[in-house]
Amino acid sequence: MHSAMWLFAAALLVGAQAHAQVVRALPHATAPSNAQLASPDIERRVDALLKRMTLEEKIGQLVQYNDQGFSAPTTANGDKVLAANPETRTQVDAMALARQGRLGSMLNVIGAEKTRAFQQAAMNSRLHIPILFGADVIHGYRTIYPVPLGLAASWDTALVQQLSHMAATEATTAGVKWFYSPMVDISRDARWGRSTEGAGEDPYLGSAMARAYVRGYQGSDLSQPDSVAASVKHFAAYGAAEAGREYNTTDMSDIRLRQVYLPPYKAAVEAGAATMMSSFNALNGVPATADPYLMDEILRKEWGFDGFVVSDYTAVMELTHHGIALDAATATKKALEAGVDVDMMSHFYDTQIPRLLAEHKLSMATVDEAVRRVLRVKFALGLFEHPYAQGAEVTHAVDAHRPLVRRAAEESFVLLRNAPVAGQPVLPLGDKVRSVALIGPLADAANEMQGAWGGATQASDVVTLRQALERRMQQRGGRLLFAHGTDVLSDSSAGFDAAVQAVRQADVVVMALGESAEMSGEAGSRAHLDLPGNQQQLLQNVVATGKPVVLLVFSGRPLVLDWAAQHVPAIMAVWFPGTEAGNALANVLFGDVAPSGKLPMSFPRAVGQEPLYYAQFPTGRPAGDADLSKPPGGATRFISRYIDVPNDALFPFGYGLSYTDFAYSNVRVSRRTLPLAEANRPEARSLLTVTATLTNTGTCEGTEVAQLYVRNLGASVEQPVRRLKGFQRVTLKPGESRQLRFELGFPELSFYNVHSRQVVEPTHYTAWVGGSSQATAQAAFDIEP
Repeated sequence: MHSAMWLFAAALLVGAQAHAQVVRALPHATAPSNAQLASPDIERRVDALLKRMTLEEKIGQLVQYNDQGFSAPTTANGDKVLAANPETRTQVDAMALARQGRLGSMLNVIGAEKTRAFQQAAMNSRLHIPILFGADVIHGYRTIYPVPLGLAASWDTALVQQLSHMAATEATTAGVKWFYSPMVDISRDARWGRSTEGAGEDPYLGSAMARAYVRGYQGSDLSQPDSVAASVKHFAAYGAAEAGREYNTTDMSDIRLRQVYLPPYKAAVEAGAATMMSSFNALNGVPATADPYLMDEILRKEWGFDGFVVSDYTAVMELTHHGIALDAATATKKALEAGVDVDMMSHFYDTQIPRLLAEHKLSMATVDEAVRRVLRVKFALGLFEHPYAQGAEVTHAVDAHRPLVRRAAEESFVLLRNAPVAGQPVLPLGDKVRSVALIGPLADAANEMQGAWGGATQASDVVTLRQALERRMQQRGGRLLFAHGTDVLSDSSAGFDAAVQAVRQADVVVMALGESAEMSGEAGSRAHLDLPGNQQQLLQNVVATGKPVVLLVFSGRPLVLDWAAQHVPAIMAVWFPGTEAGNALANVLFGDVAPSGKLPMSFPRAVGQEPLYYAQFPTGRPAGDADLSKPPGGATRFISRYIDVPNDALFPFGYGLSYTDFAYSNVRVSRRTLPLAEANRPEARSLLTVTATLTNTGTCEGTEVAQLYVRNLGASVEQPVRRLKGFQRVTLKPGESRQLRFELGFPELSFYNVHSRQVVEPTHYTAWVGGSSQATAQAAFDIEP
């Protein structure tokens, strides 16, 4: 409890001025981006309420509890410290805090009955300020769609927006109005477990996905019953953690930060994101949760963000582990003054703010501004008018939502290889296939299909691959032979013989191998990216039978599939597909739907290539046309290469096959030259058009993701060898052609210079259009002084 002396002293500081901070001038400062939060009516209501609040009620808005009500343990001098053992924590009566109006938000408290109980307590408090219930709803609430990395493989932003809205409609029936999603961290290192939560390695694709998630969650009106506030995470550059290790530090230039890692966050803010979550990592030596450059200068001053920032779980407390705070009071002061408004589960703010105010180490204006941001979001959400769960609570996967999540899974699958066997590609499985051997630990694993960080998942809702294939084979008058083979992380070969026996009786083999769901996601970093356990040996034993094999790779990240790419005729990355996993897989395997997914992350040949991404920077010793598949010798040794593996990815970013073929031709640019004065304007959105012809040259209908890449030479700073700057999903019948059209403006042609300014310079541009980051059809143009 806060002492009366502290409360009295703090009350004297109500009129104190905010702590001054020296900041540098920033490029292209913008006005507040979210009209819903910047409403004059909301500001009037916030001002009126803030004047009536006591210090304890204000602080209550800045702390977050779960329903267990645990706070951190305290030392003898009253400073809280981090303890790994929850049993040493002090238990706080969260319901009592709600009744006192001292509970602003709750973490992962879901269910209409539970949220209503806490909300009723809060609404009966002195000022009737509602609680905001937040939850980790990452890829669906009850009806689960593919993990975000898999969903990014669809390159279908309209679909992502639909799915996000669907998740919001389900979760709001349980009282949840705040999602800790989307995660928009750029991930270029497959070792990092949280790669599964994002959109992969590219800032352009990542930005498109970020906008889609925010618009889907929040809609056009946050106050609608089926809208939720998005919490964009993790700000910032968490995906660049050194060695791909969870919670590890990040260090990079301001140019790389702005050009690669910040664009998806900015896109989310421009789409109206209501909240942001600070990241665990330090960036260039400053933990993000105490970084005013990120939170104040860039996020608020430069981008005009007017929502609130919540710390990640105990991130305020962890400032002591980072070594920039020796005690809880200093950690609180640094985080709050940096711009972190809500303390998630550290419980430093509630005890330390009164003490800091009393000692004149923190201004009341700083506290008030943080409270103002929280109240602004609560008013915008309509919580004061509609504080309780709306509609009938969704407690199971919704039948009406299954077609949408099934379509999402189908679009997420990436066909990596489909070599012919006896003159015909293995996929799709034709009418001559009368028996299928289904082998592997993920063939009938309902829980695993839901991936890491699903919402309120239930295994009973999931259709497994085994269930779907059994139905399909019965309908065809055939039979399915199933053998588990091994476990995901087993070294026992006890099931190998049964698997091989089943294979010998079948026309074709489908192998369901890969990671378990818990092997990716938070704290799921891996130093090895091979198939875990003894699955590789099982695969080799099955391939040795000579039967045609289809390898389905379930994972939350790219895996090393070098052996499989040389010996398995058909390989498909299927991620963790969600509730309709089995039905979606059956539809694609049997050709009801042609695969259309494209990789959002490069698949390495060896883990030693990580971090691996297509948008590499040039070197002074480029490999050029050297044959990197051969050992180095003579001049080929002294170039930028590995001596034991080629430089490039096994399967590159943007790559993915279909059951048909596509051809690109007639790449043209609308202008060969462009004046610099015209191009170097931030508001310029349509300066030049790139067109190309796409033709379905195969024998069945298919959907292609056409991609535009650009490179500029002659700039003041090095530029990547190519960068994605446009994409379109196009469905064509056999023989059908369509003209593609891509618009290039300032956002696509600009880059960040040494002064951290986004500019266009007089340079030579090449534009490629094709089906992956290795597109070859091209055209060129120049920007002239």
